[in-house]
Parts: sequence; C-alpha cells; structure tokens
Amino acid sequence: MAGYENIKDKGFDSRTTEDLREIATAGGKASGEARRRKSNFRKVLNMLLTAEIDNPEWTPTLKALGLDSTLESAVNAAVIKKALAGNVRAYEAIRDTLGQTLKSDLDIEEQLAKITHLNAQAEALKPNTDNDQPVKYTGIPSNMIAPVFAPVVFDIQEHGHTEYVFPGGRGSTKSSFISQQVIDLIKKNDQMHAVVMRQVADTLRGSVYQQILWAIEALDLSDEFHATVSPMEITRISTGQKIYFRGADDPGKVKSIKVPFGYIGILWLEELDQFTGPESVRKIEQSVIRGGDVAYIFKSFNPPKSASNWANKYIKIPKASRLITESTYLDVPKKWLGKPFLDEAEFLKEVNPEAYENEYMGVANGNGGNVFDNVVIREITDEEIAQFDHIYNGVDWGWYPDPYHFTRCHYDPARLRLLIFTEYRCNKQSNRQTADKLIEMGITGNDILTCDSAEEKSVGDYKAYGLLARGAIKGPGSVEYSMKWLQSLREIVIDNVRCPKTAEEFLEYEYERDKDGEVISGYPDAKNHGIDAVRYATNPIWKKKGQ
Repeated sequence: MAGYENIKDKGFDSRTTEDLREIATAGGKASGEARRRKSNFRKVLNMLLTAEIDNPEWTPTLKALGLDSTLESAVNAAVIKKALAGNVRAYEAIRDTLGQTLKSDLDIEEQLAKITHLNAQAEALKPNTDNDQPVKYTGIPSNMIAPVFAPVVFDIQEHGHTEYVFPGGRGSTKSSFISQQVIDLIKKNDQMHAVVMRQVADTLRGSVYQQILWAIEALDLSDEFHATVSPMEITRISTGQKIYFRGADDPGKVKSIKVPFGYIGILWLEELDQFTGPESVRKIEQSVIRGGDVAYIFKSFNPPKSASNWANKYIKIPKASRLITESTYLDVPKKWLGKPFLDEAEFLKEVNPEAYENEYMGVANGNGGNVFDNVVIREITDEEIAQFDHIYNGVDWGWYPDPYHFTRCHYDPARLRLLIFTEYRCNKQSNRQTADKLIEMGITGNDILTCDSAEEKSVGDYKAYGLLARGAIKGPGSVEYSMKWLQSLREIVIDNVRCPKTAEEFLEYEYERDKDGEVISGYPDAKNHGIDAVRYATNPIWKKKGQ
C-alpha cells in the first residue's frame, strides 16, 4: 500500500479513535462555516442583483427593452451588447446561459431577441463557434449613430456623393461620426488608405489622432490596428492599410505620401475654416486623392461668426457631388453629452444668446462688418509654444474704465501667421503692480516690451523696475497701416482659453456704420485694448518697409 507507506511515518497510524473523532469534527465545522459563508454571499448577491437602479445610462435602455430596472437586467444587457459588438467571451457566456431560468421576468434569450430587432446585423456579429473563425465585421451599430446622421450612412454606403461636409455647433458629434466612418470604410475597402488633416500639424495629436483612436476602441477593433506617433499613422494589421495624419502647413509632407499598395481614397479635413481657403483645399484634394475610381472626402467645422468667412460661403455654393449635413447638440441623445455640457449650453444661451447661437447652434450670425475675417480660434499647445522663436510683447496702458492689457504673441513670417497665446488684463493696478505681475508670469529683462508711447512716464517706470520697455513708434496713418497689416495676414490664431478677452475683441470688432447701415471707413476706437496691445507688440514688424 503505497499510500499508507507515505503517511505512516507522520504518525497517522498511531492516532487514537478520539483523536480522529476530533479531527473529523473540526473538519465538519470548517466545512459548515464555508457553506454558511457561501450561502450568505449568495443571499447578498441576490439582493444586489434584484435591487432597483436609477442610472442615466442604463435606465432608459432597460425601459426601452421592457425590462425591470434592476442591476441584474443592466448586467445582462451589458453582456448582450458586448456580444453584439463581436466580443466572443460575452457571446459564449450568453450561449452557456441560454435555457436556464433567471430571476428577472425576461430571460436572456428574450432580451437577445429584442436587441436583435433593434440591430438587424446582430446575427452576423456572432462568432462561428464551429471553426473558431473571427467575428465578421458588418458595420457601425445603429445605436452609435446620432439620428441626424442616419441618412448620411446610407448615402455613404451607396456612394451617393464624393464630398461630405459637416458644419455644426459644439457637441454635435460630427467628428465622432466621421472618425467612425473612416474606420468603417477602411474595414470595407481593403485597397483603400486614408489621410486625416488639419491646417496646423502640431494640433493633430491632441485632436484627430485621438479621435480616430477613440473610434477604433468604440468599435471594439483595438486588436486590429497598430498606432504610432513617429511617424503619426495607424495601420490595419491584417491588410497593411494606413491612416496618415498631416498638417496643411507643410505641403511637402502631403505630396510625399506613398502608399504601399492600393490608393488613398479617404480624406478628412477637420476644422475646415482654419484652412487658408478654397484654392488651398482644392490643391490638397488633388494631391491626396489619386489612383482610384472611388473616393470619400469629409469636411467638418464649427461655422465662424462672420458670414463672410470663406468656409461659410463655401457651403452656400451648390455642387452635385457634395452632401451638406448641419447638426447641433440638440440632435444628439442627451446622455451622450452629460448634464454639465447641457448646463453650460443653457447658461450661455441665457447670458449671451448671440454667442450661444454661433457656438452651439452653428449659426454665422456676424453682420458682415467684421474687421478681421482671418481669425482662427483654436488651442495653442505647450509643444507649439516651446518651438516659438519670434516672440513679441505688447502693453496697452489703462486704469478705469479702460483696462490695462498685456499680450504675448509669435509671428511666423513664412506662413504669414500670428499666434496670440498670452494675455493679462486688469483695472486699477499701478505700474509697479502690473510690472510685478509680468515678472511673476516669467517676463525677464531680456524680453522686449513695446508699449503705448502715449504714456512716456509709464514706459520709464517699467525700465526702472528692470523691464526692457520701449514706446511704440507711431506717426500719421500708423493705426490704419497696422490694422491693414493684421488684416492681410493669412491667419491670426488666438487661443481663446489662454486669451479670452483678446479672442472676444478680434471676433467682435466691426466697422462703424452710418444711420443707413452703411459701413464707415476707419477703425472705431472702442473695445480694442487687446487689439492695440497686439499692434504695439508687432510694431517692429509692420513699421518696416514692404510689410
């Protein structure tokens, strides 16, 4: 007896009957305690599963499916949704559960039938368990598409148009929709590659690159794509198809794209209004879309305030191959946006209806008298600022009610672009106080400050405090000349988070009008303190001959 030989040396054969009885009793107690713990756990779990929930994400879904609002129903629905999206493990859990009785009134088979009714492609998304083949991809689930975009889906599938333009306000989910369509087209066209662009290359990583990654994750396709930052591109692993990311400010990199096979058939231009105009966009399309018979061009933007902006005019020109779909946050299910977003929109609607109409409803409600039609409002990243090498600082003196205003900007002469990324505005602050604030902000004795020369004493004070201040060179016609120079720039880029007052002034600054509503020549001297600070800052540039 091999087993007996193994234990006899440990003294088991020498134990008394009483010893064995005590061991058995202790084992029985331990076993009973374990059973009681499991029983208690089952009771607690059962109570939790049958508890009512009130969750803004799940309660409407359960109600639509005719289910009771319990945690168990939510868990079941979550598993089923995962299965419909192609999750093999979720499907196997459902398959193993079918036929068993559940606590809820509707069993999982009936829930599956209801969701299948809402999504006709559910069966195609189930894995083939007989040969363990991967899930067949058939498209974007309908519950991931805002109703306003539903007709566009069918048009894209039928290739009713080549160009799809999406002007819309904040929260309209136009970018989310387009990013999903890009992935969908890549999946359905093995020979097709995509290019995603913005005007400025430095803005790609934090916007459209992340947006495409979001779409891949949302469609549960993360295992099928590989993303890199340098070079910035995303590759479909099984086919080698590429999604390239480029900035229009470097045309050479756009023209140099060479695909490994097939052709570039998908182009997305995000923030269309930030591109330099229709001719520039046309050249991009001609450079990128080539080599195939079928192409899809997506363009999205938030309509600028000025109706005279080129992008606003662009969508008013009919074109047979173009489909325009306008959208607002009101076209989107509220639960997608969340209460904070909706509250913010309602607050702006109450305190500034015109701004609400433009920002959230996408209405170009400027009256056509805007002085600056070249303003671009966007984020200026820390990475961009770190590369700036032509920085200018300007000061417009003020006390009250006129404010003191300091500005900091970068000029890119090759692209005729001015980027405004810092401001400081205050009332009733002495020269000593404002100087201390600038020093606190990082301004040193090596930074030239070009100030309004009308206050020579203030300029002298700044010099006494260790700042490299000097008065702006003015003269007859200097206001008109400097304003025309600003208007002639290709772009005046303003970060409205870093410089809210400057952005507001440049966007809302308009020509004066006579009693008949006709524009009066000249520039109004009101609500322009940030503009004046920018004029002074750039004084060394525009005062040169030829500028």
